[in-house]
Amino acid sequence: MKLKTTPSVVIRILLWALMLIGGAAGGIYFDLIHFRKLFFNPLYHLLTFVVGYILMRMAFRAAATGGRELARHGREGDVARLETNRLVTSGIYEHMRHPMLFGLTLVPLALALIIGSPTFITVIAPIEMLFIVIMVMTLEERECRKKFGADYEAYAQKVPPVCFNLTCLKKLFAKK
Repeated sequence: MKLKTTPSVVIRILLWALMLIGGAAGGIYFDLIHFRKLFFNPLYHLLTFVVGYILMRMAFRAAATGGRELARHGREGDVARLETNRLVTSGIYEHMRHPMLFGLTLVPLALALIIGSPTFITVIAPIEMLFIVIMVMTLEERECRKKFGADYEAYAQKVPPVCFNLTCLKKLFAKK
């Protein structure tokens, strides 16, 4: 089975996976040297696991909400998987330009909490989250502007990259 998608998408997925695996490994390694007591505390792990699990579910719910909307309205004809050829401005995209990536930005912190690595939680995950935001605001935005031109420019003037309005967040994290 051949996966039909663009190299840009494949590179971003591999980079994202590498960051998660590397962040987890690096965090655990550092914790075993410097935070051994906390890292092996069962109460700490129970607390971080529960919070991480909830955050992970929210992250994937947000990504799924955006993904469903793109799958429904963003593809016309023979388009590579995980790609679009139509600008979507309905549903959650009326409120924010990057709901899927907003959700996926939460994954490093959620994973760090599930693992319970203090270093991953406090240092590595925030850096990874910042990197994802920068990647979205540079690469993703540039690709959208190139692909959709003036229509995307007008859309970007009206709709923020992410929205923290409570109504918007309820739509983003709603169960479907």
